[in-house]
Amino acid sequence: MTDLPALEQQLLRDIAAATDEPAIESIRVAALGKNGSISALLKTLGSIAPEQRKHQGARINAVKERVNAAISARRDELKNAALDARLNTESVDVTLPIREPAAEIGRIHPVTQVTEELIAIFADMGFSVAEGPDIETDDYNFGKLNFPQGHPAREMHDTFYFRPKPDASALVLRTHTSPVQIRTMLANKPPIRVIIPGRTYRSDSDQTHTPMFHQVEGLVVDKSSHLGHLKWILQEFGKAFFEVDHLKMRFRPSYFPFTEPSLEVDIQCRREKGEIRFGEGEDWLEILGAGMVHPNVLRNCGLDPHEYQGFAWGMGIDRIAMLKYGMPDLRAFFEADVRWLSHYGFRPLDFPTLAGGLSG
Repeated sequence: MTDLPALEQQLLRDIAAATDEPAIESIRVAALGKNGSISALLKTLGSIAPEQRKHQGARINAVKERVNAAISARRDELKNAALDARLNTESVDVTLPIREPAAEIGRIHPVTQVTEELIAIFADMGFSVAEGPDIETDDYNFGKLNFPQGHPAREMHDTFYFRPKPDASALVLRTHTSPVQIRTMLANKPPIRVIIPGRTYRSDSDQTHTPMFHQVEGLVVDKSSHLGHLKWILQEFGKAFFEVDHLKMRFRPSYFPFTEPSLEVDIQCRREKGEIRFGEGEDWLEILGAGMVHPNVLRNCGLDPHEYQGFAWGMGIDRIAMLKYGMPDLRAFFEADVRWLSHYGFRPLDFPTLAGGLSG
């Protein structure tokens, strides 16, 4: 028979000397496992006399319990020591700033923000928003807008054409948002008062031009609209958008196939130290084109020009965003540079309102 007190003392010394959890597990298996030293003693109980079995079994089980308790206690000590060591090596500097939530890190693209500003301004004047497809027919993009055959704007170096359809009709990426004016007049009876923001496409690329850009147009058609109404709308738009109390405008004669008379519109500004300030100074900056809807365009949409007349205007959203927010290069709008967007972008919850301020 194994010396039970000596076995217990040896196991307790081994447990106390264990330095990590794998060592403790090895001692447990060697003592209490299926073939462990204490388990082997329990197996011998069947071969001894009944009068000795009860006494010897109680002694072995008592040793087993004490060894098991020592193993559990030592395992807890080692776990706590390992946790303390980990906490000491993985400490956190609580003085660091809190990481911003996703809603604060994200940014609204300036084109989206300025589009929302435009909608807010013109909605306050009673305008609704009209939309149309980016791929248009040649007839809607040019024909019904009074562009004659052979007009330079129809040339391949300006327009992205698709392969002709089986009926020989041409499809193009719209070169302006004006086809939506046609769709609106064909689908609705006057009075009409809409703005049309959207993407447009032309074969051009430099610091102030890109092959895809954004425009917004306005259209008013009724029986009594005139240039005085157009001038007032543009004047109020300019003051609201550039957030100034006074803004002079200059209207110069021009030519567009779809308006007659046609106008180029300049706004008052001051240029100094590489910046442009609006509502002050003696300089002028061309900002948009406008005019009275050409009688041929009204006829092409089934409207009698002797009964109805209208006016329209259009401007580049990207360009007026550059002017208002001091962005030097149009190409950066479409490069998806997170650093640029973090600098020029807008916080997601800063909605433009006329009362609270368009630009937050």
